[in-house]
Amino acid sequence: MPRILSIDYGQKRTGIAVTDEMQIIASGLTTIPSATAIDFLKDYFSKEKVELVLIGEPKQMNGQPSESASIIKGFVTHFTNHFPDMKVVRVDERFTSKMAFQTMIDSGLKKKQRQNKALIDEISATIMLQDYLSRKMF
Repeated sequence: MPRILSIDYGQKRTGIAVTDEMQIIASGLTTIPSATAIDFLKDYFSKEKVELVLIGEPKQMNGQPSESASIIKGFVTHFTNHFPDMKVVRVDERFTSKMAFQTMIDSGLKKKQRQNKALIDEISATIMLQDYLSRKMF
């Protein structure tokens, strides 16, 4: 069974998470510089079968697009130009960074480790993916 991949795209860094082959568990894969995202994904897709890519959609509390929405929309266009056959689903990414930070606290990471923004991005992508999987099950 092919995997599902989740992307938490940002101006500087992009967190990436992926499911296992049975699409049951979401795991953080890596955080990469955003400028290298397409090249990273070309390489990853050449090695692993992926049927669906989730891309975070930043929204404000009232549901309106956030300031970074236009940057991510540009990435989505760039992505679909490079991977026209890949199914893309946009997912609400509100609160994922806060949830990621809380996850780091709950898991006992020290303050210095919690300041690792790359880890927050990877955990955020994982939360988006696990939430998608949970909703898909029901």
